[in-house]
Amino acid sequence: MLTSADRYAEAPGPRSAGVRVLGPADLPAALEVMAVDPVTNVFAEYRSRITQLDQRWLGGQMWGYVEDGELLSLCHVGANLVPVQAGREACAAFARRALAQRRTSSTIVGPREAVEMLWADLEPEWGRPRDERWDQPHLVISGKPAVEPDPLVRRTTTAETDLLYPACVAMYTEEVGVSPEADGGRNLYRARVSQLVNRGWSFSRVEDGKVVFKAEVACATPTACQVQGVYVDPARRGEGLCTRGMAAVVEFARREIAPNVALYVNAHNTGARTAYERVGFEQTGTFSTLMF
Repeated sequence: MLTSADRYAEAPGPRSAGVRVLGPADLPAALEVMAVDPVTNVFAEYRSRITQLDQRWLGGQMWGYVEDGELLSLCHVGANLVPVQAGREACAAFARRALAQRRTSSTIVGPREAVEMLWADLEPEWGRPRDERWDQPHLVISGKPAVEPDPLVRRTTTAETDLLYPACVAMYTEEVGVSPEADGGRNLYRARVSQLVNRGWSFSRVEDGKVVFKAEVACATPTACQVQGVYVDPARRGEGLCTRGMAAVVEFARREIAPNVALYVNAHNTGARTAYERVGFEQTGTFSTLMF
């Protein structure tokens, strides 16, 4: 069976560099690209695996940068534009492709160097983002937490979805600056919260009918999973709920989901960074996020 790289190599015409839309037949070659750094690339790999790169399920496209017949880099293009293993030439090619069509992405996110290279070409046409977060440490833990996990943190049950949902809305609004329910988004966001609960990817501590700590696994592969939505009730901050709660999430995730647990956090969020450091997370890189 031919790999996608073989098909590129055997295509008629001169061997050159360029971008093309990938499909299901390209999945093996795409997974090879993401395997160069599977923890950093967990989001793109997760999306690739669950959709098999079928555009009907992807809700967008996966672009591939091919040079001399070899697939070298990827770019997930949906609500999130995410470069994968993309150097200068690949970023320039992805930017040209993006500028040739209507912008569909509301966020650019990924390793800082790649986002900077993309944005250098996109900025003149795409305009000023609503928010720019250039310094987001990318953190990973691959072993036992360094602190005792909170025994009251557990998987959120489907019966607790109504309790969880307000905490999710509060977290999102605080983090992003816009409510997820704005512009009629409530049903879609509620469905996403329910989906994570049903998958067993939502973890929380509930006291007296209220969520005081929660976090979710947003995506996972056989190698890694990525945590998002970490939230502590404002009235309970400073009690160590985040530190011990995240230790519990790490134990659940490493035991039952994936061996490496990753997340990225705004550099200015010193409280969260301190909590993650106490748990045992270590910085492996820097992400950047631009929101429109």
